[in-house]
Amino acid sequence: MPIVLDLVKVVNVYQQFVFPRLLDVAMQGELFSRYRRSLLADVSGDVLEIGFGTGLNLAHYPEAVQRIVTVDPNAGMNGLAQKRIEASGVTVDQRLLSGEALPMADQSFDSVVSTWTLCSIPKVEQALGEIQRVLRPGGRFFFIEHGLAADNPGLQRWQNRVNPIQNVLGDGCNLNRDMASLVRAVFPDTHVDQFYMERLPKFAGYMYRGIATK
Repeated sequence: MPIVLDLVKVVNVYQQFVFPRLLDVAMQGELFSRYRRSLLADVSGDVLEIGFGTGLNLAHYPEAVQRIVTVDPNAGMNGLAQKRIEASGVTVDQRLLSGEALPMADQSFDSVVSTWTLCSIPKVEQALGEIQRVLRPGGRFFFIEHGLAADNPGLQRWQNRVNPIQNVLGDGCNLNRDMASLVRAVFPDTHVDQFYMERLPKFAGYMYRGIATK
């Protein structure tokens, strides 16, 4: 039992203190910023961001977006986001919770945003149902996610093999989710671009970027 308790403590320290800092460093830089700017350019109205992380999207929202509601289950992420919130001029209503059971009322938002987040939500289908529920009619879900390499069965096999390790090191991150199929199951009106992001290993760099309309 003491060994189990010690292991739990180590995992908690990694999740709350180490992983947020590693993720913050890994997801910065002009390459990721370029994709963030492109995705968020048409976000408007009342905005919900799923998986706010360390606030790296804040600098890339259009000027008209002055307030967003965010959810993230990792308190360590929220702490690192504070400086970016203060520098952004955007009012951020942070909620420490997962995207699988949102407390917001039906049809509360015009836009929902997810950037590299759906990979790590355990019940991702349930979370997508919640996103659909809180969007207003005609509202849009903006997303960019990494996932299963749809055009390469050989690479898919490697993604499946490596996934258990990635799941631990990436705090629940999965390499092998078919994001296009997952989103379209909830949002039939979905446009998705699929591609390999440059300068990333192919097993982690197959991207799904799209907009789904309710």
